[in-house]
Amino acid sequence: MPVTQKLSEIVSEIEGTIRNRFAGRTFWIKAEIADVKKYGDKRWCFLKFIEKSGNLVTAEIKGVFWSNSFNQVELFESATQQTFNSGLEITCNVAVKFHKRYGLTLEVLEIDFAYAVGKLELERKLIIEQLIREQILLQDGLSGLYYSRNNKIELPLLIQRIALITAPDSDGQRDFRKVIGNNKYGYAFRVTEFLTRIQGDEASVLVADKLKLIEAEQNKYDVVVIVRGGGSDTDFKSFNNYELARQVALFPLPVLTGIGHDRNTSITDLVARQMRTPTETATFIIDHNMDVDNELESLKERFFNAVDNRLQRTKTDLENYRQRISNLSPATILKKGFAIVMMDNKIVCDPQNIPENATTQTMLKNEIIYSKVIKKTTDGRGYDI
Repeated sequence: MPVTQKLSEIVSEIEGTIRNRFAGRTFWIKAEIADVKKYGDKRWCFLKFIEKSGNLVTAEIKGVFWSNSFNQVELFESATQQTFNSGLEITCNVAVKFHKRYGLTLEVLEIDFAYAVGKLELERKLIIEQLIREQILLQDGLSGLYYSRNNKIELPLLIQRIALITAPDSDGQRDFRKVIGNNKYGYAFRVTEFLTRIQGDEASVLVADKLKLIEAEQNKYDVVVIVRGGGSDTDFKSFNNYELARQVALFPLPVLTGIGHDRNTSITDLVARQMRTPTETATFIIDHNMDVDNELESLKERFFNAVDNRLQRTKTDLENYRQRISNLSPATILKKGFAIVMMDNKIVCDPQNIPENATTQTMLKNEIIYSKVIKKTTDGRGYDI
């Protein structure tokens, strides 16, 4: 019968060997992470480090963040604006550990945020360059600012019918609804909600699906609003997605975004009208309608002022005409010492119409003189009687 040893003895020997071999040493590694499981209450995070050749996994080992280094996960999410989740490639400092029960593990001590941020920024830059090559994203030659066909679409004169893409029962949904519904001007809006997960790795696909539904009935809406809120900024990466940004840039209705904060500008924001927060987005729509109201009020005031001015000018003109007519009336003329010659009760304007031996009436201020024409002579100014 072979000589046997306890399992614990062999495991202890392995533990001692590894401890002696790697005591006091740490290593910087670059690897993809998988099977990420975070326990926020305990401040632990378990995962696997893997290395691939194509689609083939060529190396794999367990990893762990204990409570003393769990803040690195939180700092990573804050610095990179994305969730610490499977599929990411990170650079980190690890120590080799062996546990008698749980086996060989790499304990993560520190994450190189500069590498992670740089990698994300490189991906963002490549997406922007692709959109520029395809002439979906354009750049103003003077200001250097980016724009797209969508954020140059003229807004409707009044915004009333809103297609709202947001997460159900979220702060973003509540904030937008509260501001748009309780506006002090009493404007009425028809808000149609397209509820979906607005954060997380699949958010870009889910939001794109909602945009397709809206586009199929685009005549029912004036604008599209995409808002998020009430969570951390760690899921911002979804809005740096090429397909989503392209869809928004080419969307036939104006798209307004309230998905980030002052320090965040995603590619989706670049191709839409960025309003930062849900509250700011709702306020923009209300102010837009108020500007139209003010313009209409100004037009109304200018119209009535113009009508009043025209009426006043007309009254003045009529008074002038009345005065002129009064000045030309027979009574006024007679008062000035002139006389009116009549024949057969008709005013004679042309002396040639008065024959000799005709009987005429000369109307003065207070008297009428009846005369008989004995003779007519002319002096070059006309006929004298």
